Amino acid sequence: MDFQSIALPTELRHLWAFSEHFCLLIAGANIEPFFIYPKQIFKKINLYLCFHNEENMLLAIDVGNTRIKVAVFEKHTFLFQDVFLKEEASKKIENIFKNFPQITESVFSSVGKLDDNVIDLLRKASKLNSISSESAFPFRNKYATPKTLGVDRMVLASGATLLYPKQNRLIIDAGTCITYDFVDKNDTYLGGAISPGFRLRYQALHNYTAKLPLLTLEQPENFIGNSTNESIHSGVVNGILNEIDGFINQYRQQYQDLTVILTGGDTEFLAKNIKNTIFANSNFLLESLNHIHHYTIDND
Repeated sequence: MDFQSIALPTELRHLWAFSEHFCLLIAGANIEPFFIYPKQIFKKINLYLCFHNEENMLLAIDVGNTRIKVAVFEKHTFLFQDVFLKEEASKKIENIFKNFPQITESVFSSVGKLDDNVIDLLRKASKLNSISSESAFPFRNKYATPKTLGVDRMVLASGATLLYPKQNRLIIDAGTCITYDFVDKNDTYLGGAISPGFRLRYQALHNYTAKLPLLTLEQPENFIGNSTNESIHSGVVNGILNEIDGFINQYRQQYQDLTVILTGGDTEFLAKNIKNTIFANSNFLLESLNHIHHYTIDND
């Protein structure tokens, strides 16, 4: 039985208000005849109004080398996010579908491999959109070796193109590696740069020397390190900060109206220390996945 098959008083007016956990039917006008209907019918009407007026949701999945980042969107509204290891993927994603039954579509990009059982789960629970180098993108790709361009970099370039139209955009993704991607104001992707991130630099100093200790990211007290540990921190942290500011300055010399977007796992740390004006958004890749998903549907 659905709402259309129930004969209700002609004077019945309804207004539905709903949130994440409830949907409420409010009756008015000639309300007394309404209460002769059983409680079960009222519940069915309530459910009908909920499911015929709520927005469908999208699950966005970014598969990295070791971790997976996910987010749930309602149109372009960010509702939920999580980060977990690859071996946790099946259980975590199952729980997301249980907690957000309105998810009807999913989109993912991958620089690492996603297990087949997880892909099967996504296909059974939603309409899956896999972003690859063959997908439609909102920019012209002038990379000399387009087949080797990582799909994560293409997604970031797409997000910047769609969200910052008619601007020169430099996207800096600070994670395991630091990637720089440039899209000019004519929506042409020209390329960028790749360098080691914080963790790789600390590991390289430890693994390729005899005595240097393995350290983790820490703000140096002074740019002049007065101990081995402080010298390592100064070299790694100031090396990356000067690299990023140097790249931004270099781009601005040639492209004055430059918009810089900083994202990735080390966004918060870097945003506090970079001298240039930037837009810092650690979730920019997931948001870009949401936007490129809608773009590919519109241009399929």
